[in-house]
Amino acid sequence: MDIFSTLQEDKSRLSASESRIAEIVVNDFEFAVNASIIELAERAEVSPPTVTRFCRRLGCESFSDFKVQLARTAHVGVRYLKPESKSHAPSDVAQDIITKAQNALFLLHRSLDLTAIEAAVAQIARAEMIYAFGSGGNSSMIADELQNRLFRLGLRATSSSDHSMQLMMAAAAKPGDVIIGSSFSGRNAELVRAFALAREGKVRTIALTQTDSPVASAAEIVVPIDLPEGTNIYRPTSTRIAYIATVDILASLVAYAIQPKALTTLRRIKQQLVAHRDGDDDKQLLGD
Repeated sequence: MDIFSTLQEDKSRLSASESRIAEIVVNDFEFAVNASIIELAERAEVSPPTVTRFCRRLGCESFSDFKVQLARTAHVGVRYLKPESKSHAPSDVAQDIITKAQNALFLLHRSLDLTAIEAAVAQIARAEMIYAFGSGGNSSMIADELQNRLFRLGLRATSSSDHSMQLMMAAAAKPGDVIIGSSFSGRNAELVRAFALAREGKVRTIALTQTDSPVASAAEIVVPIDLPEGTNIYRPTSTRIAYIATVDILASLVAYAIQPKALTTLRRIKQQLVAHRDGDDDKQLLGD
């Protein structure tokens, strides 16, 4: 049960007395979660039975049950009921987005584990087949970006954001193959399972994830990405900018490691783009 979502949905149906209780719960969580029924009633200027009716309206069996549910959901609930106040002006939003992206790249640069990156590059460069795994809105994008960056270097690469497919691919992978998994939270249990299965088959595994997370523990090589996240719930996570930069770093180093092969494939791709898209202009992007 999400107490705060229920409060939002039932807000218009609350009586004046119940609305005063709800206002206290939302605006002073620490008091609400620690107060007795008498203390909450006195502060809201209502009777204890009114507090009990309020709790039952929200789907709780009793005041005690209400406090348990409140404690469980408050960490996320308060933040999303009362998001931090930010200017909505286009210039301010643009500055916030760009500043946070720059900060993410700065922090990534300071914390790069170059030893782990070199180890990952060595495995990717000589892999017979590369599987890129990621689920959810961010990590699935990173998996696709890994495929996008590596295939154009002449490497055999594929991506998957489906848990069942990841498990089957991990089972089918062979020694000499590499599985690269992305997990922003580091808590993707399905990716942990795929990594464990791959390692049983002596398939090399690489994780882009948080240090000391379940995903990190399951992988052979960990490229750590540990960045603080802001409290603005409306702004897309800037951590994904750091993940994209990490993919670019890996891909560039792999390209340098396999230069003849990469050069041949890149040139063939460019020739086709010039012939069928760009005319005589070879200054356009390698892709669209």
